[in-house]
Amino acid sequence: MSLNLPRPGAPWDGNPPLNLARWCLERHAEDPASRDRVAFTFVNEDGSAQSWTYTAVWERVQRHARGLLAGGMEPGDRILIRLPHSPDYAFAFFGATLAGLVPIPASPLLTAEEAAFLAEDAQATAAITTWELRIEDFEGATLLPGDLDMLDGPGPLPETHAEDPAFLIYTSGTTDRPKGAVHAHRTVHGRAMMREGWQDFRPTDVTLHAGTLNWSYTLGVGLMDAWAAGAHAILAGGASTPDRWPGLMRDFGVTVFVAVPTVYRQMLKYARPEDAGSQLRHVLCAGEPLSPTLLDEWRARVGTPMYEALGMTEVSTYISSGPSTPTRAGSPGRPQAGRIVAILPPEDDVPIEPLPAGEIGLLAVHRSDPGLMLGYWRRPEEDAAVVRGDWFVGGDLASLDEDGYLWFHGRADDVIKSFGYRLSPVEIEHAIEMFPAVSEAAVVAHRIDEMKTLVTACLVPREGAELDVSALRAHVAQHLAEYKRPHEYVVVESLPRTRNGKLLRRALIEEIEAGDPA
Repeated sequence: MSLNLPRPGAPWDGNPPLNLARWCLERHAEDPASRDRVAFTFVNEDGSAQSWTYTAVWERVQRHARGLLAGGMEPGDRILIRLPHSPDYAFAFFGATLAGLVPIPASPLLTAEEAAFLAEDAQATAAITTWELRIEDFEGATLLPGDLDMLDGPGPLPETHAEDPAFLIYTSGTTDRPKGAVHAHRTVHGRAMMREGWQDFRPTDVTLHAGTLNWSYTLGVGLMDAWAAGAHAILAGGASTPDRWPGLMRDFGVTVFVAVPTVYRQMLKYARPEDAGSQLRHVLCAGEPLSPTLLDEWRARVGTPMYEALGMTEVSTYISSGPSTPTRAGSPGRPQAGRIVAILPPEDDVPIEPLPAGEIGLLAVHRSDPGLMLGYWRRPEEDAAVVRGDWFVGGDLASLDEDGYLWFHGRADDVIKSFGYRLSPVEIEHAIEMFPAVSEAAVVAHRIDEMKTLVTACLVPREGAELDVSALRAHVAQHLAEYKRPHEYVVVESLPRTRNGKLLRRALIEEIEAGDPA
């Protein structure tokens, strides 16, 4: 297991007691002024809603924590959460964290093969899931939603500390399998910088996040940050149709709405976001680049500010615009107050010194950042690849201008960002190349416009084989979640490579964009 990278200049002394769930909920639940305030509302697909006060949320999270420990789990154990988007997902996650366990949020859209890999790789001792989503041959304990209602135990709950693991998020990278980023309880200090520099959440706010709880964006901004601020957090189940969100904002008095740019673009095209109500203070977006055109149209039609943020699974968002950082079209903003961010030379054989304003290099975050992960789960080589001296480097190419605004220039590695997802081309290629008629595959990002990037698979058929793309799609569907599957397939004679055999993805993209793949 690869954890606790040296972190120079940590903003606290030692390793004080700290628990993410307590930080977000306990003080509001115990304060007479806020204990009866609504903390959480979940809107069902049929329009009905369930609500819980801070007291009710805190009591339920404590019961879950005590029950998990009474059932034999011990602090530090990993527990996979693979549930549909629901209140149960939220309570299970925070209950596990309060118990000192390490929850692993997983998507119900994952194939059985993908879910089994997560459980095995994380060495999970338990899984909270449904009967339909359970993992065959899983050797740990399996808890179903009905079991959650019965959870409780005698306590007491363990004391956790700032540097203890709090949760484990799997992310795609440049390998053929997802890797787990282990986050500590101290991430709450990094998230406080997000609230101040981007979200501006207040106790009087009603927030609505359009995402689902298997996504760290939703767990973090939709619940952790809203609750830490004492706000009323709303999530919604069912289909994410564009015309749904304005009505929910109006009916529930939402003051801050959160989504990816695609959701805003769809609302502007197919719905009337201007009907969201005058109480809407501002909206937040992250997960994919915000185009200047989308920003301008939102301002013109809705009139509320839109604040963007840039982040990654390993750090969450750390660059943003906000009430104190005016939006600058084309830039996600500036480093949030308290963040130490630099642009480093992309070459490995030069001194690790930040580049001056205007020069393009690797976007880096200082390893003292409290929001930075502890490390990748059992991946020492992956840990080493993202560390350069005192800096964490995630693979983005960027520059900072004289005013400190960041300008994104793509990826230094091959990771694809499409429709808010961060995808590993190697993982997708691995699944495709298991198909008998495929000799080789290369997966690249085919950028259609500034808002749309298609995952494109370039295929070299086996000699003498007839490549049935429909059958290949069915094969891929058996091995990859829907959001990982290529949007388009292109048959080519060969893949462009260097003399040493390295795949030239950039050349392949250029050929596709020119309409003349090799």
